[in-house]
Amino acid sequence: MRWLLYTLVLLGVACREVEEPPPYAAILYPAGNPSTEAGIALGRKLFFDPVLSADGSVSCASCHQPARAFSDGRPVSVGTAGRAGTRNTPGLTNVGYFHQALFWDGRAENLEAQALHPVGTAHEMGGSWPEVIEKLRARPDYVAAFRAAFGKVMPDSTLVGRALAQFQRTLVSTDSKYDRVRRGEEEYTPEEARGHAIFFDFGDDPSWAYANFPKGECAHCHTPPHFTNQRFENNGLDEAVDLAAFVDPGRGNVSGQVYDNGRFRNPSLRNVALTAPYMHDGRFRSLEEVIDHYDSGGRYAENRSPNVHPLHLSTGDKAALVAFLHTLTDTSSVSKVR
Repeated sequence: MRWLLYTLVLLGVACREVEEPPPYAAILYPAGNPSTEAGIALGRKLFFDPVLSADGSVSCASCHQPARAFSDGRPVSVGTAGRAGTRNTPGLTNVGYFHQALFWDGRAENLEAQALHPVGTAHEMGGSWPEVIEKLRARPDYVAAFRAAFGKVMPDSTLVGRALAQFQRTLVSTDSKYDRVRRGEEEYTPEEARGHAIFFDFGDDPSWAYANFPKGECAHCHTPPHFTNQRFENNGLDEAVDLAAFVDPGRGNVSGQVYDNGRFRNPSLRNVALTAPYMHDGRFRSLEEVIDHYDSGGRYAENRSPNVHPLHLSTGDKAALVAFLHTLTDTSSVSKVR
């Protein structure tokens, strides 16, 4: 009887927020780059074509693979001539909704600007924009595609960025199990429901139903509906008595503020089960390792997030969190891209 009651409580957790569907705000389309059918088609063509790389060996999709929710399964990205980068390739699910700075360190203000960086980066596409534009202008199919998308113009770097941004704004996920539960179309398993409660700190609820649930402190940074607050945090990966000692300063390298050293952008958890390994340097191979890290409380640094502290999760709690994170998977959003 106690087991049945406990199961009913957990299923109650699953239904707690069903009344309101996730509030997907409208994507903010820049006035200078409205999405069109021709622009999206050109962006898709460029995304999968290695023509943007110096030696024709690397495309955007080499690192942003649809089957992996537009990540690549490597700890850090690998570009032309096998050159390894320094950071993990982030997934692109719902990236069109993000209105804050992009990249792990926030060095690009929007998708149009983000798309311009890889071409001239040695460990990514390894070339230069003059070389790329010369190749595009030499191809009649691209000249025609740019004119269809943007009028009587020749290809240039700005238009490449606009086309790629238009395509990336189509990479939308709204049909994970989490979404279906929110819409009242499906129910969590008891384990998924417990993970949901831990993720959203239902233990703060003084009612008997939630009082004994541990707090996961997850949703402070991974806020629905896109499971990111788009901010920069130090999540306790590395000990740093001196904030100037981080090997990778992260946000601090862009802002110039020492207190931003060791801070990185909070990634979206949409399709997170498809995007291993994890963290800005890909150090964790699995969701289980990620949860173990947060359960430990992380390592000391003056600017470590106050939400990172020992959680005292049980083995069952950790398994429940993993089960919930799997409910954020939406394979339909990645299988229809190509």
